[in-house]
Amino acid sequence: MSVRAKKYLGQHFLIDENIAKKIADSLSLNGYNIVLEIGPGMGMLTKYLLKQSAMVYVNEIDSESVTYLEEHFPELQERILERDFLKLDINGTFNQEPLAIIGNFPYNISSQIVFKTLENREQIPEFCGMFQKEVAERICEGPGSKKYGILSILVQAFYDVEYLFTVSASVFNPPPKVTSGVIRLRRKDDFKLDCDEALFFRVVKTAFNQRRKTLRNSLKSFGLSDKLKANVIFGQRPEQLEVQQFIELTQLIQNDKKSD
Repeated sequence: MSVRAKKYLGQHFLIDENIAKKIADSLSLNGYNIVLEIGPGMGMLTKYLLKQSAMVYVNEIDSESVTYLEEHFPELQERILERDFLKLDINGTFNQEPLAIIGNFPYNISSQIVFKTLENREQIPEFCGMFQKEVAERICEGPGSKKYGILSILVQAFYDVEYLFTVSASVFNPPPKVTSGVIRLRRKDDFKLDCDEALFFRVVKTAFNQRRKTLRNSLKSFGLSDKLKANVIFGQRPEQLEVQQFIELTQLIQNDKKSD
């Protein structure tokens, strides 16, 4: 039995053993004992994860894939989570235990997977996965580039990012129309920001929604005082600022509101 790839689920099954092993080996297994694989399909990556010392869980929304996994990986019994990852209660499911997330992610929800990881960052010290190359590069990009944006800053505020390697479309069945890239995120030792974190998210997203404008114009909705708008940082565009500068920008807005 094999599983038919479903376009509406964005399924492209990895068929290269070497790539699967390379992705599995990229996990450090430091600081956690649980690994959650998202979208295992027919288990190409799963079988290499199961050779490691961690407790492996898989999250799969496709019932046909679930049946395949139950038949071919009996050791996963009770550890196949058949549901939408984006609706998964990570905290409740794993009793607040730390875990790593890994997978050949469906491209249509890959950014949402990253945002959910950020929401659960206190529980996720490590994350490794395959994305569309353009998205992988965006996550790892530094300031001054058109690729640098919301994803880059929000991820890099909490995680050290590494672009590991590029993957050809030919190692998938069916092959996607794009090249892929594998990245690894390792949570920073100090991943608490020196500012209001909810406000930080709002500032970053608002700034990049009008990325061609200076911050003085793109952040108008925050009701900034004239004194604050005179600060030199507000004359810059969002892609010119490093992560630390966005933290400082958030502090400035925070303090400005307090002085109203």
